[in-house]
Amino acid sequence: MAERDPRNRTGRSPLRRSPLRRGLAAAVLAAGLLVASAGPGSGTGAAALAPGTRFTPLTAAVMTEPTPFEATDGRTHLSYELLTTSALSSGTQVRLDRVDVLDARTGQVIGTLSGQALADAANPVGDPLPGADGYTPAPPGPVPTVIQGSQQWVVWLDLTLDGARPAPEAVEHHLSGAVLTPSGTSAFEETVQTTPVGRVVPPNLAPPVAPGTWYASESCCGNTHHRRGLAPVNGRFGVPQRFAIDWYRVGGQGQTWEGDPARLDSYLSFRQPVVAAAGGRVVEVQDGVPDNPPPLTPPVPPIEDTVGNHVTLEVAPGRYLLYGHLQPGSLSVREGDCVEPGQVLGLIGNSGNSTTPHLHFQVMTTPEFFPTDSQPFTFREFRVLGQVEPRIWDDNLGLQPTGVLPITPSPYAGPHHARYPLDREVLEF
Repeated sequence: MAERDPRNRTGRSPLRRSPLRRGLAAAVLAAGLLVASAGPGSGTGAAALAPGTRFTPLTAAVMTEPTPFEATDGRTHLSYELLTTSALSSGTQVRLDRVDVLDARTGQVIGTLSGQALADAANPVGDPLPGADGYTPAPPGPVPTVIQGSQQWVVWLDLTLDGARPAPEAVEHHLSGAVLTPSGTSAFEETVQTTPVGRVVPPNLAPPVAPGTWYASESCCGNTHHRRGLAPVNGRFGVPQRFAIDWYRVGGQGQTWEGDPARLDSYLSFRQPVVAAAGGRVVEVQDGVPDNPPPLTPPVPPIEDTVGNHVTLEVAPGRYLLYGHLQPGSLSVREGDCVEPGQVLGLIGNSGNSTTPHLHFQVMTTPEFFPTDSQPFTFREFRVLGQVEPRIWDDNLGLQPTGVLPITPSPYAGPHHARYPLDREVLEF
């Protein structure tokens, strides 16, 4: 038998004339094909596609390797983000009804977002943080969650596992909803982004501040400017403050300031010492940025002055402690110094992107604040005294009628060991 000529009479490869090649762009945009699975054995004389291979209306990317940590509620948390993008044209919408996070090994669902919970945990990239004026709670997100064609959204995942359940070795994400077109709807389901879960135990630290009562503000895991601070740096999105905590000194009557809130020295945090939470080496020091006059929010500073005067310690390979918004001229260490736990590094000020005096503290994966990835951490020992219900942070602390925090009882009151303080807890080191 004569060997078949692989080329046709026009000299073109048959593939170039095939319906698959000719209609690929249309297929990607057609709702029906977007959800049609490629069955096993499809195609003759070619390698079969893996079962379940399909066009999908949404793509997804996980922005960090989620690392489990234990918080003051006694439960294990996983906090990270799913960046989703509509692969459809601008005239088509995707209704996202449900996001399930599964143990990739067992298929067991460990977390679900749907309805109002999904609407409150998802937003288009570039949208301002709801409720960012401080007092105002974030308004409920619109239900259903509808993603416009070619639009990119971020889904903020804050999973809480029972204390007895270990974190899975890997997670995957099951998205379901419908493609909305002028001619009707077409349901879809897709499983995306199988992601390993970090196995490194978060650093267990001594206090970063002097003994006393402190208010932990803008901590994980709610709708705060730290947790939901999506930052485009050097052409990539990141969440550089995911687990950062702002620390305010609290007096015996629950006050954070006394007298005139327009004076720096009215704030109990001002000029309080910050100390090394672990032994390490000083790898970065910035000084000379002036303190801002409270209580009005200052203009956004240049990117290099975001955290103001600061000290960064390297405490382990790839683990750095950042102390930000320090008072100019108060820093007592230099780059290259080796410090011991409890050693004073400087004094709390109001420099950089800060409205009222506080310490910005976090663990980073790089010596620099931008770009970096924020990782969880725990404190060896502290006592929860209460909690603050309204969102009070540096942008509105000095605008309160008085400097007294509305502290209420906490369900997690009492001693804690090797745990992460949750947002707006008042605790004692």
